Amino acid sequence: MIIELLTREHRNIERLLAVLEHELDIFDRAARPDYEVIRAIIAYFEVYTEMYHHPQEDQVFARLKLRDPAAAARIGDLAREHQKGADRLRRVAQAVDCVLADREILRQDVDSIVRDFLAHERHHIMMEDREFFPAAATALRPGDWTEIALAQSRHKDPLFSDAMEARFEALRKHILQLEQEAEAERQ
Repeated sequence: MIIELLTREHRNIERLLAVLEHELDIFDRAARPDYEVIRAIIAYFEVYTEMYHHPQEDQVFARLKLRDPAAAARIGDLAREHQKGADRLRRVAQAVDCVLADREILRQDVDSIVRDFLAHERHHIMMEDREFFPAAATALRPGDWTEIALAQSRHKDPLFSDAMEARFEALRKHILQLEQEAEAERQ
């Protein structure tokens, strides 16, 4: 089901946000984070989230507006939220580029830009998981889901699927390493 796919993608995005936050913590300690990993996270958001994940959510939301306008109104302007997220991502990419090019940018400003992105992405995911997806699951009819599925891209997730792209290999290894370290600490 489409909602299950979108929910699974949210869990994967949360993993990326945790890695980005980990790298930011390293940066905040005046150490050198793994910029290859940071750039891969940015690229993932630019490619997969913006070109596949959000457009699919937008299709579901368009159907929700038809089936339950009141629920859609409570959720708000989802496309605008997605655009604001893309704008925040661009600010993150620009801040990272400034750091890597040794242009003047305050460490505090980099921290603020990235933490703003992290906080808004997490809030957005939580809202979709708690409000949007349940409303869509309730309001949409089987024919709606069929039409959305037919319009859906067959593109595989470039990081969290068998069709992993080479540019995301370092990121995938980094995620697994951090998750293993976290698991070892819990035991």
